[in-house]
Amino acid sequence: MSQSGSPVADDLPVARPVDASERVVLLDALRGFALWGVFVSNSLMWLSGRAFMPREAASALDAPLLEQVIGAIYQLFVTQKFISIFSFLFGLGFALQFTRAESRGVSAAPLYRRRLLMLFGIGLAHALLLWTGDILHTYAMVGFLLMAFRARSNRTVLFWALGLVTVMPFLVPAAIRYTPILLHGAEAAAEAAKASQARDMALRADTLVALSSESFWTAQVGNARFFLENLGGGFRRVLWMSLILGRFLLGLLAGRLLVLQDVERHRALLRRILGWGLSVGLVLNGGGLLLFRLRKAGVLEWDPKGPWMMIVNGFQEPGYIAMGAAYVAAFALLFQRERWSRWLGVLSPVGRMALTNYLMQSAVSIWIYDGWGLGFIGKLPPSRIVVICCVIFAAQVVLSRLWLARFRFGPAEWLWRSLTYGRVQPMRRLAGDGGVPGVSAP
Repeated sequence: MSQSGSPVADDLPVARPVDASERVVLLDALRGFALWGVFVSNSLMWLSGRAFMPREAASALDAPLLEQVIGAIYQLFVTQKFISIFSFLFGLGFALQFTRAESRGVSAAPLYRRRLLMLFGIGLAHALLLWTGDILHTYAMVGFLLMAFRARSNRTVLFWALGLVTVMPFLVPAAIRYTPILLHGAEAAAEAAKASQARDMALRADTLVALSSESFWTAQVGNARFFLENLGGGFRRVLWMSLILGRFLLGLLAGRLLVLQDVERHRALLRRILGWGLSVGLVLNGGGLLLFRLRKAGVLEWDPKGPWMMIVNGFQEPGYIAMGAAYVAAFALLFQRERWSRWLGVLSPVGRMALTNYLMQSAVSIWIYDGWGLGFIGKLPPSRIVVICCVIFAAQVVLSRLWLARFRFGPAEWLWRSLTYGRVQPMRRLAGDGGVPGVSAP
């Protein structure tokens, strides 16, 4: 870090990156765990091309019994749970940064705004140049909304968090369905919805053709076009950003209450979260999965655009949050046991380099799936995709540990910090730093 030339300036408190001694190993290990689940979700639905495929083609890949079992496990235990944890940790990291800045007598707000702007730029580049499913630019935008809550009371934060994750999943889909009917009439609204669906299917088909091309340029132009075409998103974008903000706020509240920074003091609370989270999550998500399966099998005849389907979908989000909270509680409680701490601690380096590893996952995956690479897009069943994810993630665990034994940050983290602070951050670890340090939210 650059030195000030003024003795007076040197005595002033300044914003700086978090020291290794200030980091919480549990949080980075948990982030590494979440990153694995996010990678599996991204690969199964998007990176492998499944989201762009016709329903019949995707169903053919899912037909064998093994694939059906894996699909059910994914839907019940993986989908949206790990992105919930990842978002929760973003909010918790926000709380930590502002608390630490206040303890040093400095304002974290100006620095955090620059941090979010740099994250938005990295995310936009990621979406346009690598993979359309980027979440970073959305996190940055919602991060500015999160800042509005930095001085609000815990009760207000909890009120908004619960409202966003329980009310918005019902309110926004209702607005999507009924607002056009009220404005234009049922018949015109139905025609508009049909036309919108046709445009979306055509765009997805064109994107799949582009990604299947042997030309890297064609594939990436198709990727960028899909991202730009969906950049607005309308009500659906509002819903997605609302849900992310709700998860951020839950993390902010947990960070203020030191739930994961002082697990021993909150052991009883975490046990209750584990029990209630699993119960509520299994009932809501398991019940939803059962109803969807019965409808697919023809046992239940529900209009996919009718009110009952909208209600069932609305209950899924609280289920995701409950199950994700249970995972967090279980992870934190297990981490207090010495043997489990050693095993789960191997995820700490990959969690500390979460940004680098997230971008690396995109780069490696488009090479595996896109036509200019190995060309597996739209060809692999879920079981093989999961195996590929686990192999890549295992390699990242090893590489992250080797990298952090020599360097203070991952490459992307170093770039992010350097851009945020407006000066090049020292990259190499000092001789006296020892091994890989404990870590916390970036």
